[in-house]
Amino acid sequence: MAVKANVFDLQGQLDKVAENFPLFQILNEEGEVVNKDAVPDLSDDQLKELMRRMVYTRILDQRSISLNRQGRLGFYAPTAGQEASQLASQFALDKEDFILPGYRDVPQIVWHGLPLYQAFLFSRGHFHGNQAPEGVNVLSPQIIIGAQYIQCAGVALGMKKRGKKSVAITYTGDGGTSQGDFYEGINFAGAFKAPAIFIVQNNRFAISTPVEKQSAAATLAQKAVAAGIPGIQVDGMDPLAVYVAVKEARERAVNGDGPTLIETMTYRYGPHTMAGDDPTRYRTSELDNEWEKKDPLVRFRKYLEGKGIWNEELENQVIEEAKEDIKNAIKKADETPKQKVTDLISHMYEKLPLNLEEQMEIYKAKESK
Repeated sequence: MAVKANVFDLQGQLDKVAENFPLFQILNEEGEVVNKDAVPDLSDDQLKELMRRMVYTRILDQRSISLNRQGRLGFYAPTAGQEASQLASQFALDKEDFILPGYRDVPQIVWHGLPLYQAFLFSRGHFHGNQAPEGVNVLSPQIIIGAQYIQCAGVALGMKKRGKKSVAITYTGDGGTSQGDFYEGINFAGAFKAPAIFIVQNNRFAISTPVEKQSAAATLAQKAVAAGIPGIQVDGMDPLAVYVAVKEARERAVNGDGPTLIETMTYRYGPHTMAGDDPTRYRTSELDNEWEKKDPLVRFRKYLEGKGIWNEELENQVIEEAKEDIKNAIKKADETPKQKVTDLISHMYEKLPLNLEEQMEIYKAKESK
């Protein structure tokens, strides 16, 4: 017997879900407060520090692109346009919280304590770039798309079992939500109420595929529903909105209420990576111009200037500081002893299997000549 489709109102279900995920915003494109009740209680010094980090990171991105083109860095994924999503989220964390980054998320782990020269070594594929100093709670940037979501669930569950009042946070792009690891990670964390924060930085195109072709969902935040966890869509070009969303998600997590999925609506101005991607093949100049008007640095600058706590002189000081730090960091990376084959072998296992023991002896002999 046929069942009339309208009995179930399937489209109505989808529409109702989508309505529950409106965009959360505090500052509009002109740096004006549009949601006064949500403005976070940050001091002027804290606001200036967040702006300092955003300006610094924009310069770091520009310099890293240049270093990559000079052959002085290896793999590099540009970050310009995503500073609010990346840095305001890290700004909401405590030192004891653990960051599991994707490959575009180097700025967060640098501001969490990873020395800049080690970030450069990571880009070069040097093992020391993956050795975070004691007390710096970060993992190496994950190259496998979405794998960090499963790892984040595991780290968060470990924190819960140890009774720690801290969280694990991870990032992926919109493309990462098409991976099975994404669903497994949020589902596992939800089932065990693990103190995790899952961030999806929706820059609309993954590597080159529009988000509309990746998923039929109206938002990526609503994917949280299937895992039984809260989800929120945030203006990822608005640092105050991102900060508030992550701060509240952290409070939920440490209070035992489980994980949160946060979709930040953002945009990368450059290519997906410096490995030959050409964004002009899949993005229009009109779309680029539209998103550049939403630039997080411009928006936040206007807001701070309106409060009388930021000016061109302060910004220029940050720019010069960043240039000097980057120059010193790349020099230190250059001075780090080159990685040897024996280094690679020795860091693969705690106890080497016989075949690698044999190879180790062969390469030791070659390197001693």
